[in-house]
Amino acid sequence: MTLAQRTLRCYYNWLTKEGLPVPAEGWLPAIRNAGYDGVQFIEPLELERLSECRDLNLGVCGSGRVNTPGDAFRLAEEGSRAALECLTLHVGWGIENDRAAGDLIEAVLHASAQTSLPLYVETHRATIFQDMWRTVQFVQRYPGLRVNGDFSHWYTGLEMVYGSFDDKVAFIWPVMERIRFIHGRIGNPGCMQVDVGDVESASTLPYVRHFCQLWTDAFTAFLRQEGAPPFICFAAELLAPDIYYARVFQGKEESDRWQQSLVLTSLARRCFADAQRHIAS
Repeated sequence: MTLAQRTLRCYYNWLTKEGLPVPAEGWLPAIRNAGYDGVQFIEPLELERLSECRDLNLGVCGSGRVNTPGDAFRLAEEGSRAALECLTLHVGWGIENDRAAGDLIEAVLHASAQTSLPLYVETHRATIFQDMWRTVQFVQRYPGLRVNGDFSHWYTGLEMVYGSFDDKVAFIWPVMERIRFIHGRIGNPGCMQVDVGDVESASTLPYVRHFCQLWTDAFTAFLRQEGAPPFICFAAELLAPDIYYARVFQGKEESDRWQQSLVLTSLARRCFADAQRHIAS
């Protein structure tokens, strides 16, 4: 597959709409008209929505949680029956020992192979991939793992700017090489979901530049690899204040998450174009 044939597919994460006013034309037509390539749903799947997406020529992927090895097979089989493009997974709670964590990882790998459905483990808090060091050990031990880079959990939770940010990016390179999906959320060193303004003003913020570096590096690593799939996914995932992601000031949510999702998607497309130029040169 040539460089020109590999693409970025941008999705709207279904949870992002929680608490937002319903667009006049309905959510799915609005998502299509805004230029997204598809929708990422969460478990349990809303099967009627899948049909609506396909009628609108929107791609569909999913997400779920793996607490036991059996969960991996159940989710993979459900996703395969629904013809999803892929699933992103929260795996474990982060308190498992290496043997228990290995059982979960092996289940994910076997379920993916059994169903031919790509399963991408998330770099997410309260999972076995919640910290950089352990995740690097896992991907070296299980090179078949493929990853959803949900970088705000590491950037804020592990305070990546405390010390050398570049050294930490170099350390996680084995993870970057395995990224096939990115959850678009930008945090600063103290808060994991913040308003970044418009595309141009966002580019002046140091933490936005860090995220763009991570996204561009992930895209570059993807484009360089032989045998990689034809596309990499980006889903803007901006979550509501009732689960303590979006910030509220004087009773009002900090930002318009619909507009901010469009901003993050535009930034991701710029990063992908930068990665393409880098590879081409």
